[in-house]
Amino acid sequence: MTVSLEVQGLRKQYGGGPLVLDGISFRYDGAGAIGYLGPNGAGKTTTLKILTGLLAPTSGDARLNGFDVRTDRKRALWDVGAVIETPEPYPSQTVRECMEMVGAFRGVPPGELATEIPRLAQELNLPPLETRTGRISKGQRQRVVIAATLLGDPNLLILDEPTSGLDPAERILIRELLVRLKADHLILMSSHLMSEVTEICDQVIFLNRGKVALADRVDAVAERFRSRLVEVEFLQPIQPQQIAALGPPLRSVVALTPQRFRIAFDGGDPERAALLVRLQTLAPVVSYAPSGLALEDAYLQLIQ
Repeated sequence: MTVSLEVQGLRKQYGGGPLVLDGISFRYDGAGAIGYLGPNGAGKTTTLKILTGLLAPTSGDARLNGFDVRTDRKRALWDVGAVIETPEPYPSQTVRECMEMVGAFRGVPPGELATEIPRLAQELNLPPLETRTGRISKGQRQRVVIAATLLGDPNLLILDEPTSGLDPAERILIRELLVRLKADHLILMSSHLMSEVTEICDQVIFLNRGKVALADRVDAVAERFRSRLVEVEFLQPIQPQQIAALGPPLRSVVALTPQRFRIAFDGGDPERAALLVRLQTLAPVVSYAPSGLALEDAYLQLIQ
């Protein structure tokens, strides 16, 4: 069976309030990672809750691996691992007990748990398995939850900001794990970290005010917006006003350090090349490249 994820005409309204989701549709089949982006209140977590059966939609359909989440929940969720809104393990449980409980809920055989728990504990650098979760840090508890989610090796992962609250080393650990998993798993993950989505995801969905503003491959979105945003580093410090004085096609200048600047401009590759020539009249240029924040620029333009 090919792993798949589909929502069709999904709408969600609470009482007589505004639509939280306004008829969104998308479908993905096979392995890969999809970034689900949008401002707070856009409907990201609501979508993930509907997909995992925690909420019922007002109308529309949600299907996982071909099964309707409302009418066939058990089969729809059987091969799914999910982390929604940073759940916490019971503080009185040990790391092992927490994972054993989740594994039992998922129907993982005890013999398989006996080997899977130590393996995942090593892969996610968990605290000693007999440590009570009430005595470990927030980031460690979150890694325990993610490890428990992976028990039974579900082919479809639905993750709500999986690296929120983690320190930089923990983020790198989870990021590298997800990059490995996406080779043969389908991952839908929400995140506010554009750099993280760029490094992990193949596809991206931008959600705004309950509607899909854009859905495309990450590289296609980056290409579309990247030509309008570059970073330049000079050999010596210069003033932002010197760059701004170059005028069109330059639109804005942000100083990152006294020698590094992020520049937004209008046009494509010819304008970008001409801008480099003009920048070199100010001081020797050490580096000049498209900004790694192309998704962030896309995000800001789309939600406006």
